[in-house]
Amino acid sequence: MFPRQAIGPLVQVSRRLAMALLVLLATVLIVYLDRGGYHDNADDAVSFLDALYYATVTLSTTGYGDIVPYSVSARLCNVFLVTPLRVIFLIILVGTTLEVLTERTREQWRLKRWRSTLRDHIVIVGYGTKGRSAAQTLLGRGIPVEKIVIIDPSPKVVQAATAEGFVGVVGDATRNDVLLRAEAERAKEIVIAAQRDDTAVLVTLTARQLNKRANIVASVREEENAPLLRQSGANAVITSSSAAGRLLGLSMLSPSVGQVMDDLITYGSGLDLIERPVTKAEVGKAPRDVSDLVVSIKRGHRLLSFDDPDVGTLQFADRLIAIHRAGPDLPTGE
Repeated sequence: MFPRQAIGPLVQVSRRLAMALLVLLATVLIVYLDRGGYHDNADDAVSFLDALYYATVTLSTTGYGDIVPYSVSARLCNVFLVTPLRVIFLIILVGTTLEVLTERTREQWRLKRWRSTLRDHIVIVGYGTKGRSAAQTLLGRGIPVEKIVIIDPSPKVVQAATAEGFVGVVGDATRNDVLLRAEAERAKEIVIAAQRDDTAVLVTLTARQLNKRANIVASVREEENAPLLRQSGANAVITSSSAAGRLLGLSMLSPSVGQVMDDLITYGSGLDLIERPVTKAEVGKAPRDVSDLVVSIKRGHRLLSFDDPDVGTLQFADRLIAIHRAGPDLPTGE
């Protein structure tokens, strides 16, 4: 499903009815204004009612032949005006069928074009509370909405996602064909926010089989199921129940600490916990000399604490996990 502007069926029917009436009215006026050029077998005079009757049977292609144009001007009007109006009227009458055919062609064209241009995108499996929050965080980080694809088994949920501008796929993400419809084999990131842990494990296995290079981040409810997700191919596993419990404990012991932690993981307000590259100006400096508050340094495959003796000074290939004041001016490494 692609994003679209929803138009109710009553509005569509009303529009078509209005167009049909306008065509009918235009035909009636053309015939009535040139009524002297028409012959009525009943009384030789063409009234407004006769013009309405003639327009109706002509547009509907019934044509009883009791009222006929006999003058040159009336016949020319029938050729160049009434006939095109008849065609337009018929198109409006069969507009529903034509619209369905046109819509299918347009959707197929959009789907083909979308598949050919989509590369290194992000697939979010499950658009509940977790999936929606993940999508909003990605948008806040500057990820374009057209680079995010939503998968959910509920058509209503997917319609809600498309209403927000995302491309949606309806189906069970444990099936290969559903992930293939979302182009998961060419995705850069796959976020699995399923409602059930067993579903998350199956989706992870299927996604990893299709895409060996993607970074898969999965959510799990129970801590004991986290190792299964890692063995299934997830690069990172978030235990939602444990994370929520920790925040509850922090908030109980210190409401201020809980508020700060919630602020850190909520992108775009106050302080943000970010990962960014080291800039040229920061190379050779100690972590404490950086403008942001450095928490950890990622060096190769190692994650070092800011006070680890092995850190020494920052290197160009390092990546910083730091606390940054919310705003668009993130360092880019240049």
